[in-house]
Amino acid sequence: MTLRLGDIAPDFTQQSSQGAISFHEWLGDSWAILFSHPADYTPVCTTELGATAKLAQEFKKRNVKAIALSVDPVESHQGWIKDINETQSTDVQFPIIADADRKVSTLYDLIHPNASTTATVRSVFIIDPHKKIRLTLTYPASTGRNFNELLRVIDSLQLTEYHSVATPANWEDGQDVVILPSITDPVVLETKFPKGYKTVKPYLRLTPQPNK
Repeated sequence: MTLRLGDIAPDFTQQSSQGAISFHEWLGDSWAILFSHPADYTPVCTTELGATAKLAQEFKKRNVKAIALSVDPVESHQGWIKDINETQSTDVQFPIIADADRKVSTLYDLIHPNASTTATVRSVFIIDPHKKIRLTLTYPASTGRNFNELLRVIDSLQLTEYHSVATPANWEDGQDVVILPSITDPVVLETKFPKGYKTVKPYLRLTPQPNK
C-alpha cells in the first residue's frame, strides 16, 4: 500500500510493549511520530530509540506522541528496552509496536523486499491530530536518523499550519520565514505580518517568525 502526504494514516489495533494499542484512539488530538526499525537488539536501532527517549520533553511540549515498530514480539521489545535504558542512559516511555504478524508493516509498506524480505525499513511518518500524514521519510538500515531534524520539521509543520508562511532551506525555530506568494493584498499583509517584511523578489518575501 502506497501512502502519500495528506492521506489518512491507516488505523490498526496491535500489541505493543505497553499492551494493545488502537492507533487512532491512542493518537487522540495529538501529533504523532510513527517510526519503524529493522530489529531489536541491533546497534543503530538502540541509539535511535535512545535518542527518541531523551527528546521526550521536546516532543511533549509540541503535543507529539512517539511510537516505534518492528516485527519482533512483545517479549523481545521489553527485554531490549532494558538494554536501551542501560546503554543510552535514558528511560524509554513510549510504546514499541510488536508487529509479528506484519499487519501494520503491510498497511504502511514497511517491508521492502529488495532491501530485506524480513526486516522493516527505517521509515518515519509524522501524523497530525486529524490523522493525516504530513511527512514520510525512509532510510536504509545502515543509516541512523536525525531526530533533531524531525523536531525541526514538526516545528515547521505546526508553524505553517496556522500562519500563511513557509520555511526556507535550513530554517530553524526562531528564524525568518517566507510569506506565501498567494498573499498579495497590502491590507492582508499588514494585518497578518505586523512585524513587517522584506521583499527580495515579488515571490520571495521574508518576515520574522509570526508566533515568536
